[in-house]
Amino acid sequence: MKNIRTKTMKTLHSLKAGLRPAFSIVARRIAFPLLFLGVGLVLVQPCASAPFGFEETGGLSVARSDHTAILLPNGKVVVAGGLGRQGNSLTSAELYDPVTGVWTSTGSLVTARHFHTANLLRNGKVLVVGGFTYPSSLASAELYDPATETWTLTGNLATGRHFHTATLLRNGKLLVAGGNNGTSVASAELYDPVTGIWTSTGSLLTARSEHTATLLPNGKVLVAGGLDSGFQPLASAELYDPASGTWIPTGSLATPRDVHTATFLPSGKVLVAGGLAARNRRLSSAELYDPSSGTWANGANMSEPRQSHTATLLRDGNVLVTGGAAHPQANEELYDFVSNTWMPAGSLVDARQRHTATLLRSGKVLIAGGLGDSFAPLASAELYDPASGALELRHAAKGRPKRGKSSACAVAREPRDHKSS
Repeated sequence: MKNIRTKTMKTLHSLKAGLRPAFSIVARRIAFPLLFLGVGLVLVQPCASAPFGFEETGGLSVARSDHTAILLPNGKVVVAGGLGRQGNSLTSAELYDPVTGVWTSTGSLVTARHFHTANLLRNGKVLVVGGFTYPSSLASAELYDPATETWTLTGNLATGRHFHTATLLRNGKLLVAGGNNGTSVASAELYDPVTGIWTSTGSLLTARSEHTATLLPNGKVLVAGGLDSGFQPLASAELYDPASGTWIPTGSLATPRDVHTATFLPSGKVLVAGGLAARNRRLSSAELYDPSSGTWANGANMSEPRQSHTATLLRDGNVLVTGGAAHPQANEELYDFVSNTWMPAGSLVDARQRHTATLLRSGKVLIAGGLGDSFAPLASAELYDPASGALELRHAAKGRPKRGKSSACAVAREPRDHKSS
């Protein structure tokens, strides 16, 4: 199977170079002193009887990858579209209730799609844009109303696209930039939620897809990396200024990459991690962008090379990275922006890539769907609890639920060394 970057439009819904991720046992031994009737201090291991386990609860009713997941104002999560197990684009959407741990069906998309984007607008509605359904990229956009649980069409993009980015600006408008419609495109468009109309804005300096876009505190948008029109990874980065509607170059990444992640940190810098380099080489390297100087600096390397993973900013400022690793014993990882170090964060129950990770109101992270070991879309979902470092299984409704101790209560294991970039 050819890689996605060299595929024709006929095979765009097939996937990139395969991963064989698995999961390992990771733990932290926690010893603490207790005053015990004057005998002195003794060490105990709370994990031996800790309640962190895999719980029986509802799962996605439809297995999917390449979908979107958005936290709604009511605390629920809406998952929409994606690729199903037959390689077909999906119209179905589901709601996750963190209180009950149950998924329920909600209104279906008007148009089946995957490789699309989804953003929560200021009016509380969710805007889904573009994507792909065989045999072409989509220009259509839809609005989800949580109050009625229905989708309605809104204005169309001027240019159909998938693998694009969509960024909510400070003025409430949505910036869609780049993407692919047979080749990488440079055009950018603005959506006005008040009128439901798209208007063209300044084009990217370099056509790109599978890049990242990050809103900065000054209101500008940083776009980094991606694939050029020749399907080669890019090192270049650009800044969009909403005031002028134009793009200007900024410092370039040290390593060209696509399908990476970008996360704005409490320090004011942007963390770019992992991705694919030339010749489909997975990356473990990370880089930090400083908006004040417009330059990149090397960050600490992850323990595992990753692509098509997720990166979620937690309440404590750490970044949780999940999935996308090729190593069969891969750990999930936490990035500490203060010390610029990575630490193990336990192992996913189901190794996955092209999934979603959503920060809930409770501070937990909901990890849903994606592609599993056999390249089949998953229905399972998991919860990561930063307070305990535990991953709790939210298993599929069909089949026997998995049970067992969390990896946080297993034997401690150091991450293996790997050659990485």
